[in-house]
Amino acid sequence: MNWIFILAVALGGALGSVTRYLVGIGAGRLFGTDFPWGTLIINITGSFVIGLFASLFAIRWNLPQAVRIFLIVGFCGGYTTFSTFSLDSFYLIERGEFAATAAYMVASALLSLGALIGAMHLVRTMA
Repeated sequence: MNWIFILAVALGGALGSVTRYLVGIGAGRLFGTDFPWGTLIINITGSFVIGLFASLFAIRWNLPQAVRIFLIVGFCGGYTTFSTFSLDSFYLIERGEFAATAAYMVASALLSLGALIGAMHLVRTMA
């Protein structure tokens, strides 16, 4: 276990989470709260940022692994896990695994929503 990597994830995650909170508040003030604009903006910008980082690390930036972990796993993961979902989907598409991509995307959306509904139902029946 590499404690530097764990610290990189923790610090990046804290920064990403605070950024998410601030963007969410800003979006609510700008666009209102009748629609989840904050979440939409966070998911789109997070996917864009993780795409930038992944591409730059692959072709330009030769940064230490701890810095890459800080930015991708920590910051982007704290900002939005949707960015990781997008990156994983892209890698499947890039490898030509279109059926796996579709299955992953549909399963992620439906099973995640199903898990949330199940948890809410469980709590409400116990209350």
